[in-house]
Amino acid sequence: MSPIPRRVLSVLLLAAVLAAPAGRAQVRAGTTAAQFLLIEPDARVAAMGNAGAALAEGAMGAYYNPGVLGTLTRSEAQFSHSAWLADIAYDYGAVAIRFGQNTALLSITSLNSGEMDVRTPEQPQGTGERFTVQDLALGVGVGRAFSDRFSAGAQVKAIRETVWHSSATAVALDVGVVYRLPFRGAVLGAAVSNFGTRSRFSGRDLSVRYDPNTGANGDNSNLPAALETESQALPIFFRVGVGLPVDLGTAGDLALAVDAFQPSDNANSVSLGAEWSYARTVFARGGFQNLGLPDAEGGLTLGGGLRAAVSGFDVRIDYGWADHGRIGAAQRFTLGLGF
Repeated sequence: MSPIPRRVLSVLLLAAVLAAPAGRAQVRAGTTAAQFLLIEPDARVAAMGNAGAALAEGAMGAYYNPGVLGTLTRSEAQFSHSAWLADIAYDYGAVAIRFGQNTALLSITSLNSGEMDVRTPEQPQGTGERFTVQDLALGVGVGRAFSDRFSAGAQVKAIRETVWHSSATAVALDVGVVYRLPFRGAVLGAAVSNFGTRSRFSGRDLSVRYDPNTGANGDNSNLPAALETESQALPIFFRVGVGLPVDLGTAGDLALAVDAFQPSDNANSVSLGAEWSYARTVFARGGFQNLGLPDAEGGLTLGGGLRAAVSGFDVRIDYGWADHGRIGAAQRFTLGLGF
């Protein structure tokens, strides 16, 4: 068994250092901004318990581990739609273009709440106005295979959250590596996501009228003022995982995956996943996510997919279902096109 190259150890160490704040955070759910960045897009990986650090594939695999970009052998476009919780619409698109030994990536993430009524303590039934919550992230990345075993990649994202007439922006970096172990085709993957700037909301919704001296006669009780919001960190997320393919002979193929997660705003957890395929055409998947996470809701994931060559294109359709306990289930649909 050959030793792991120094570059692999160096990048893994860098990823662990970048994620160090997560180890000190313990359970701090809801204390970071841009939570939509934690919604995992790929229906295939979602059906496998979101264990995608080592076995994620295609352009969308860069979300889980940008190092996946270096493993691609052709260009690919993928689009995913999720009927997310509380009737929220979540969409993710990615295009990976191969050139030489490198792969370039363009990605877009969109979340939209739809219109909701504006309510106040004085008018709890609504003021007649409507507002929306919209989140958007645009990413560019690159990956490269440095050998037949080792690949690495990175992605930079511009992030914007909008609530009615106020918004917050940030910039984040994802980095990751993939290493094929010299043991029965096993794959090791590690990545850190959302390492970036802090965000702060600003906008006209924070404008108020203020009386600096209440109770005094003759003062101006209607001075224009603005509320100041605190800046918030992004949800830094470190994941490391191992994938193992198993040849079942005439019964098809099996892929097993396990990921360990260390987020900056929650406790550590583990996810497990499996994928059975027949002739790399028909797929059935299952998994369990958030093992070890305190007060986790649900955890079971299921799904399947189809893959076929059509006029020289590699067409993939995947479906993923994830149980979130008392708050319901989320479904994802992904369409992929290799060319």
